[in-house]
Amino acid sequence: MTADAMDRSRFDHVPERIEGLVDLAFNLWWSWHPSARMLFKQVNAHAWKESRHNPVQMLQEIPEDYLRRAAQNREYLRRYDIIMQRYQEYMARKNSWFTEEYASSRPFTVAYFSAEYGLHHSLPFYAGGLGFLAGDHLKECSDLGVPLVAVGFMYSSGYLHQHIGPDGSQMNIEEHLNRDAAPITRVLDPSGKQIVLAVPHINLPISVAVWKVQVGRIPLYLLDTDIPENAPEHRSISHRLYSGNKEQRLLQEIVLGIGGRKVLSYLGVHYAGVHINEGHPAFALVERVRERVGEGQSFEDALAQVRGTTVFTTHTPVPAGTDIFPAEMIDRYFSTYYRCLGIERERFLALGAAPGDQGGNFNMTVFAMRMSAHHNAVSQRHGEVTRAMWQGIWPGLPPERVPIDAITNGVHLPTWLNSRMELLLDRYIGAVCPCWQMEHDCPVIWDLVDEIPDEELWDLHIWLKAKLINRIRERKRRKWAEHREMPENIVAEGVLLNPTMLTIGFARRFSTYKRADLIFYDLERLKRIVNNRWRPVQIVFAGKAHPADVEGQQVLQRIYAFARSPDFGGKIAFVEDYGEQVAQYLVHGVDLWLNNPLPPMEASGTSGMKAAINGVLNLSILDGWWIEGYNGRNGWAFGGEYTVGDRTAADANAIYELLEKEIVPLYYDTDMHGVPHGWVRAMKESIKSNAPRFCARRMVKEYVTHYYPKMLAAAGTPFSGLGGGE
Repeated sequence: MTADAMDRSRFDHVPERIEGLVDLAFNLWWSWHPSARMLFKQVNAHAWKESRHNPVQMLQEIPEDYLRRAAQNREYLRRYDIIMQRYQEYMARKNSWFTEEYASSRPFTVAYFSAEYGLHHSLPFYAGGLGFLAGDHLKECSDLGVPLVAVGFMYSSGYLHQHIGPDGSQMNIEEHLNRDAAPITRVLDPSGKQIVLAVPHINLPISVAVWKVQVGRIPLYLLDTDIPENAPEHRSISHRLYSGNKEQRLLQEIVLGIGGRKVLSYLGVHYAGVHINEGHPAFALVERVRERVGEGQSFEDALAQVRGTTVFTTHTPVPAGTDIFPAEMIDRYFSTYYRCLGIERERFLALGAAPGDQGGNFNMTVFAMRMSAHHNAVSQRHGEVTRAMWQGIWPGLPPERVPIDAITNGVHLPTWLNSRMELLLDRYIGAVCPCWQMEHDCPVIWDLVDEIPDEELWDLHIWLKAKLINRIRERKRRKWAEHREMPENIVAEGVLLNPTMLTIGFARRFSTYKRADLIFYDLERLKRIVNNRWRPVQIVFAGKAHPADVEGQQVLQRIYAFARSPDFGGKIAFVEDYGEQVAQYLVHGVDLWLNNPLPPMEASGTSGMKAAINGVLNLSILDGWWIEGYNGRNGWAFGGEYTVGDRTAADANAIYELLEKEIVPLYYDTDMHGVPHGWVRAMKESIKSNAPRFCARRMVKEYVTHYYPKMLAAAGTPFSGLGGGE
């Protein structure tokens, strides 16, 4: 038997009457339940703020007096008892959507592998949308009762912390995770020591320690190489997400896949199928094959069984977006492994050989495709692109018959819907449909959004915008106090933002194809739009460039220079160190979400979905999810026409035209009380058309109903129910 361990002596000062706060702090259930977060905030709002909404850190640092007062406060204890009972019932619940739909099925588990997880900023194991998609997937599986176990990495240095220098250059700050102040626990062996396991059958001695994050009812096991058992050069394998060093990347993917499978085996986690999120963890699949070969199966039979029980989700819209390793690098670590599989080197390398590649490279996306029978892209448009891109893996098939489906991404609505917006919706939707939050993927429910008075929705939105701007100013005040920066840098980071102005948000990873600086194509025209005396516009940017992406960093620096320029009057701002917490404020508080990547390179995009469910309107190019989301009444679209050659001018002009002729006039067309009824009408349309369609609940249900019956049939496990079947 194994167990999780937290050092409870760190929490000896928590009174027995409210000691349940400690257990609650170590389950991320609180991160998507506002009432649970309020339990911590009501103990002491300042301590909650200082901990950056991390309850483990807060409970460790807060003076005992505050906890003792809470334990003696009748009003607080009433709330505490109700929330703790709700939490305990959630964790113990046997009935769920999954058990109701598949009541006659035998118990089974699916293992979910991903290189990153965006769960909460106290666990910085994410770089962007891929990670948040994985985090939202786990949360929704917990809510629906889907039997899942997840595997990822313990990144002690996360992705990167971003500091913007005086000249706008991105400085990458390394900040090591304080593991004892984060909602994670060590997984112990029967002797009470943290589990440490060797990654098997690889020509390199690497061991991993095992940690656990509890995501509601879903366990997420994290692998950590920063332990004394490893050589110094190998301890850093799990330091940072997406290392720019190719060999380090390969070692990360070996540890994640093969080491991750070893961990689940040691823990006695028996799973019938695997779901891998992008190609990074694909070596987990070949390890499943090796185990079967070791039990006496032929390689081809074992491969067929593993394929039939694997789903591979690809987020890569271009061939260059996948990890590719030279064959000699694969040989360096897998020469012994080939023999364990009972095959020749050439057979193994052929699994990762991209069609037409004569360079002897090993492509992880191609490898994942060939190792799995079930494949999906993350939007309908991305499905078309992906089928054409990888058609050569299935020679002879026309693109439309290539076996790559499309399940459009969705966002975990309880995580990304603002708590005050949730209360407003509950007042008007809940009055007619009390169970609306359990059924939020049902489109009919959302028609009740029209019952909300325009004034109430608009007042809430203005409050959220003011909260965003105050948060930006507070961050800047703190930075100024620490660094004593120049006044123009203070302006560049948002201290002059005005909550009465139309506010555009752009927050993405700063890759060049996302074209963060597109709106600056015609500076004079943009200045006229931004500096209009009667109808001004302000733009808030946020995002990180990869440390190795020089061009992305140059785009960021250019935008920062515009933000410093007096020509824009403080109406351009850049918010540094974009992460989950900043994202929450932005998708709740801006008026308009701008998205203008170079088509067809947007696989899906989820930030616009998060904005849309909060009533923020989208101005987006017709690519990724917005092709499915745009209905002509819930925002604006451009770029759908076919363009030959450089489309920069055409797309920039389309943005200017929409801003000048439609968006800005609509926003400033208000009644005598300052309410822009036309804009609010579009906000309501945005919420009711996008919330049920682009939620993780719909997405996870699609994965379950479409793939799980097939996977379980291939595993020889009966799987039936209302949603089952082919």
